[in-house]
Amino acid sequence: MDRRRSTTSFAPTRALREFLTTEAAGGVLLVGAAVAALVWANSPWRGGYETLWRTEIGASIGRWGLRLDLRHWVNDGLMAIFFLVVGLEVKRELLLGELRDRRRAALPVVAAVGGMAVPALIYFALNPSGPQADGWGIPMATDIAFAVGVLALVAPSIPSTVRLFLLTLAIVDDIGAILVIAVFYTSSLDVGWLLAAALIGTGAVVLRRLGFTATPLFVALGVALWIAVHGSGVHATIAGVAMGLLAPATPTLNREIVRSRTDELLDVFSPQAARQTTRMARQAVSQLEWLEHELHGWSSLAIVPLFALANAGVELAADGIGAAATSTLTIGVVLGLVVGKTIGIAGAAWAAIQIGVADRPEDVTWRQLVGAAALGGIGFTVSLFIAALAFDDPALVDQAKFGVLAASLLATMLAALLLHDRPDRTDS
Repeated sequence: MDRRRSTTSFAPTRALREFLTTEAAGGVLLVGAAVAALVWANSPWRGGYETLWRTEIGASIGRWGLRLDLRHWVNDGLMAIFFLVVGLEVKRELLLGELRDRRRAALPVVAAVGGMAVPALIYFALNPSGPQADGWGIPMATDIAFAVGVLALVAPSIPSTVRLFLLTLAIVDDIGAILVIAVFYTSSLDVGWLLAAALIGTGAVVLRRLGFTATPLFVALGVALWIAVHGSGVHATIAGVAMGLLAPATPTLNREIVRSRTDELLDVFSPQAARQTTRMARQAVSQLEWLEHELHGWSSLAIVPLFALANAGVELAADGIGAAATSTLTIGVVLGLVVGKTIGIAGAAWAAIQIGVADRPEDVTWRQLVGAAALGGIGFTVSLFIAALAFDDPALVDQAKFGVLAASLLATMLAALLLHDRPDRTDS
């Protein structure tokens, strides 16, 4: 028995339970969308799949114009909202959640670092040079929606501590993915647009400090920041992360004051009092909480499945499968996600516990911890996203997609094997 195990047990908040429920539902839709994309891309109507996503749509204001195909509007535009929610999640966890407490955060943080480093090293060992070498970031990612969805299906009675460990790990993983995308998957920089982006971001900070909180104003600033970041050469989704991190985490009004004032207004029982009560109730919730509540459902239940539909459609032709099966790129992605994630996460967690940096929660067994590590190998959304950034050659992109799809399936099977039957005793 592990004598270093802490007696600490993590209690998920109502907001966290709501978050996990939405992620689980989103994971199911994500799988459905991926299957639909694969079926469509391999059906007699396969030509319509690429024709649809290559349809160009433009927008212009005066002399300035932007024209992208539908897939890029999803990947660069709608996914900025996904990354906005990621930024909100990261800030909430840093200020109010598990990442606030160093001791409680240590285990998933250290595990996440191991789960990013080992897969990248495995991939790079198999692809040390050539154009394939640029794909080292693909197996670093964990898809939280897919992973939580699988966890809910294969182990519905598992302790909430395991879900919280997986969620915190995935959030740290998201931070790593954001940094990798911003630093290593950025094209040539346009200094003018980059300066414009910096000025817009600074303006947003100043306006928040001055007390401006009007949502339409910051929507406009967010769109302007997205345009500037897109023009700068940095991937435009980083604008979403930035706006998420800028969201105020403190309510405008103290909740106790709102509660007492609301009681007085309700006694009046008039339309004016009802409207004032609604406004005050809204001001008692921070913009961070409000935005996450409003956008998380759209992100998990609509945007991420749409991304899967637009990107998971790989033609499973015999020659393509044969090329992928012998490709060090595909093998590197599969081994990185399935083997690298499991060993990296579980190994780093074990090391952190052994040297006393972190504690293993009392209601989590080693088998469950390794099962959660295997779920980290489901890289799907962000892995596909990085694959599209890493390669210009469609053949390499398809090989990477084969690897991500195969790894996600294998990781799911491994996690199901480890987590399906929960042992009654605590593993030593």
